[in-house]
Amino acid sequence: MKNSSNKITLTYVLILLFVTVIGHKVVSNLPSDTISDTILKYSYIKDLVLILFSGLVFKYILYRNDKRNESIFEKLQETNNEILESNERYDIVAKATSDTIWDWKIEEDSFTWNKGIEVVFGYKKEEVGKTSKWWFDRIHPEDSLKMSVKLYSFLEQKTEKWQDEYRFQCADGSYKYVFDRGFLVKDKDGKPIRMIGAIQDVTKQKEEEQRLRLLETVITQTKDAVVITDIDTSENVIPNIIFVNSAFTDMTGYLPEEVIGKSPVMFSGPKSDILEFDKLKTAIQEYRECFVETISYKKNKEEFWVNFSMIPVTNKDGEHSHWISIQRDVTEEKERDKEREQLIRELTQNNKDLKQFSYITSHNLRAPLSNLTGLLNLVDDMTITDPELKEIISGFSKSTHLLNETINDLVKVVIIKDNPSIEKEKVLIKEIFENVFNQLSFLIGLHKPILKIDLEEITILNINKSYLESIFLNLLTNSIKYRSENRQLRVNISSKVVDDNLVLTFKDNGIGIDLQRNKDKIFGLYQRFHNHPDSKGLGLYLVKSQVEAMGGTITVESEIGKGTTFTIIFKNN
Repeated sequence: MKNSSNKITLTYVLILLFVTVIGHKVVSNLPSDTISDTILKYSYIKDLVLILFSGLVFKYILYRNDKRNESIFEKLQETNNEILESNERYDIVAKATSDTIWDWKIEEDSFTWNKGIEVVFGYKKEEVGKTSKWWFDRIHPEDSLKMSVKLYSFLEQKTEKWQDEYRFQCADGSYKYVFDRGFLVKDKDGKPIRMIGAIQDVTKQKEEEQRLRLLETVITQTKDAVVITDIDTSENVIPNIIFVNSAFTDMTGYLPEEVIGKSPVMFSGPKSDILEFDKLKTAIQEYRECFVETISYKKNKEEFWVNFSMIPVTNKDGEHSHWISIQRDVTEEKERDKEREQLIRELTQNNKDLKQFSYITSHNLRAPLSNLTGLLNLVDDMTITDPELKEIISGFSKSTHLLNETINDLVKVVIIKDNPSIEKEKVLIKEIFENVFNQLSFLIGLHKPILKIDLEEITILNINKSYLESIFLNLLTNSIKYRSENRQLRVNISSKVVDDNLVLTFKDNGIGIDLQRNKDKIFGLYQRFHNHPDSKGLGLYLVKSQVEAMGGTITVESEIGKGTTFTIIFKNN
């Protein structure tokens, strides 16, 4: 720069000298006198001095100008270096961060994005727009208005900073929760010309917040008491409380500030179970889950039964950080259990008494009943001419026979209830029915029902032969007994195997049963649904008892005036 100014000054001086010399040459060739020559000589010297002086002045001006230019150049160089360093830092940060960086030149409405828009949101490079409209169009409709109001308030410098949470659309149409922060760049007049921002994907944090908020709602609103303790057992074997919910206050009467920082040991008392306390202490030492039930004490010293769990909680590094206890007042349940146990004891004793009574009754009635039967047999051999006496004896014989059947049925019921483990064997269904048919041959011949028998050659396992015969006998007898007087009796008896089950069906077109009124007591003891003189109210109860004693089930379908269907299912394995 200095050499340049010297060259310019030297050129300037040489040009002036050249012009001066030429000028004097021209003037000296003109006609002149001595005085004129002298004046011309002095003028020539003056011009030379002036030229040299002006050269020095010109050089000084150039020197000052060079200095000023050097200063400006140095400042420009520094500014340029700073811009280069800033751009380098920007590029490094943009590459290093997981955030999506955006740069908005506001006046030009020019938008640029870093790679985050592709990596985080799945857009291809050619899909990314170059204006702010592309950005705004991908903000969730429910968030767009709120976000725009805050952003333009910031651009108009009504607010000092801008940051917002909203949902931003991904390339696949889904939305992610983002946290966005922006910074303004202004011109010398303070007018915003550029805005740079960073979008952070906070979807996981948002979901975790929602999950924690939900858990908090559950904890605060649940009717079960929730107690959270730390893990420090240096002062107490059970760690100190750091949180209780409102249900805990309702259950114990203690306010949170009265128990926080204290050990749950304070709730134990004279009747608390020491063994349960030891179990809890061991579980805490071993950091494992524990369930405890014991007597605890409220603030007013009232006793209550509490059932609670103690569950260890770990942090993200797998280290134990807290204990959570879910507690419930089970005092009412305990009282109900006591009442239930007392009732079971009473029912068991009553059942024993009833069985004993049944044995005694059946035994005590056997002897006089046998005597009555013997007397009636003697009377049958006598010739009775008096019709009234004959009718009385006939009625007496019927009553005696009915009483004998009732006692036999009662004895069967008592035997079934008293001996749950009955003798079981393999039997052929057809053989059982043939025995029943032979026993009822008189009734069948008397009433002549139409019998449709569809019993396959099926062998059933684990069945008591006498029970099954009794079931067939009762059901077929009931079909004949409760037949309709308006039509001929039809009885369909069938058997089939469905999967591993044997299904037996007894269907008749008799008078039927009103199930709407009697469905719940159809198999009850001493239940009668018709005014039949021979009805004892024991038959169906005995059938159900025998079916269930063999592990089977029985159901009934019936309609008044149309008939009844019984379905019996046994597991054939």
